[in-house]
Amino acid sequence: MTTDMALEPAEAHLRGLLSQLGLDAEYVRAEADTLWWRTAAGDVPVDDFVGGYGSLVLGHNHPAVLARARELLDEQVPVHAQFSYHPYANDLALALNRVLWREFGVDRPYSAIFANTGAEAVEVALKHAGMARGAKVAALREEIESHLADADPDLARRAREHNEGRFDVPPVFLALEGAFHGKLAASVQLTHNTAYRLPFRGLGAQARFVPADGIAKAVKAERTTVLDVVDGRLTERDLPVIAAFFVEPLQGEGGINLLDADAAAQLRATADAVGFPVVVDEIQTGFGRTGTFHAAAHLGLLGDYVLLGKALGGGLAKASVTLIRQDHYLPDFELLHSSTFAKDAFSCHIGARVVELLEADDGAAYTRATERGEALTRALRAVADEFPTVVADVRGLGLMQGLEFRDQSSGTGAVADLARTGLLGYVVAGHLLREHHVRVFPTASASHTLRFEPSIGITDKAIARLTEGLRAVCTALRDHPDTLLPPG
Repeated sequence: MTTDMALEPAEAHLRGLLSQLGLDAEYVRAEADTLWWRTAAGDVPVDDFVGGYGSLVLGHNHPAVLARARELLDEQVPVHAQFSYHPYANDLALALNRVLWREFGVDRPYSAIFANTGAEAVEVALKHAGMARGAKVAALREEIESHLADADPDLARRAREHNEGRFDVPPVFLALEGAFHGKLAASVQLTHNTAYRLPFRGLGAQARFVPADGIAKAVKAERTTVLDVVDGRLTERDLPVIAAFFVEPLQGEGGINLLDADAAAQLRATADAVGFPVVVDEIQTGFGRTGTFHAAAHLGLLGDYVLLGKALGGGLAKASVTLIRQDHYLPDFELLHSSTFAKDAFSCHIGARVVELLEADDGAAYTRATERGEALTRALRAVADEFPTVVADVRGLGLMQGLEFRDQSSGTGAVADLARTGLLGYVVAGHLLREHHVRVFPTASASHTLRFEPSIGITDKAIARLTEGLRAVCTALRDHPDTLLPPG
């Protein structure tokens, strides 16, 4: 063991990379959209445009959330009361149902399975959809076997020969190119970035990644049939192969890419026609960030499963939930899946308070997200217009925006070298932190795109400081890129 590892055994390799990029700041306090960075000269306020990767739609340590947390702690609510009645979980699930009904104009109920993180919510959906698909296959197999038992022996033999092994094929999960659905053993299989996925490809579910304009074609390519004997004739039957289609209405880690409304409509129509569920991943996009509680509401895409997390905990609790339409729901799943910390009183009460705050005053928070998002977008587009040779695009929705840099890897120098290894966005982030006290990060799977996810309270002054920093960065990239690197 090296001396460094002995001193810092918690992810020392990552700490070393952060140090090289000038991102190894220690933050000691947080409020609204400000973090205080501990430096040798004292604590320095930093404008936080990362926002907990979407978790802080209400900002750091929101007073009303803090007050509720203190009440719960003072009341000594139980965190560990597993395998008992949790009425507060029902209250939160009903509140989430009511929001969904309002935004999509439906009244179909959704059952809730709670978890701790977004990736776990994805795992719940994977397991439940796989279980449901397995039940469909088993029912079809039993039905066909009952037909073959009474059929002409020759036709029955031909059917069984054709069907050999087909009922045992594993389920296929579909996701869009650029998708990010987590990094756990199964959820990482639905994350398109090969750097995250391929080292673990032998561990989890089979996934296919499809372009948004090729959904129907990709579904058709998975079609598999088995033979049945109906009315004395061999008849093809479709075998359920696709267990679910996972989709983000607005890709976060993939580069801030909004799903096209036509693609969303095609996905919904194809899923209904073929008979597989659509899993809408709102873990990063939900809770009002885009101007509606669900980003998918902008697209009219109602999921059979809806995944929520991050902001559900109000910046304090660790909580997520998988909502499943009750006509898709398998009650026995509750006996096969559990979690030590999920559905506890603290996180559920905090989640209910977050929903209450967002829904208050006829959804004033959503109006605020839209208005603040427009202000942020104007500022980013002004930078893009000023530096057209440096900035390729500005895109997003509400308070989930991205600024994409043009390719910087073809030049010479250290920054060009780092751009070729996918570190350009982190170099820019380090410079903005050191020189302008602005905190941003790139998207994980498109590191030449910076993401901006502040709270609904982000101020014009903070946006102006961000704009000033971005102008300085763009000037450097245009004229002297290596000046962005940290000293030494």
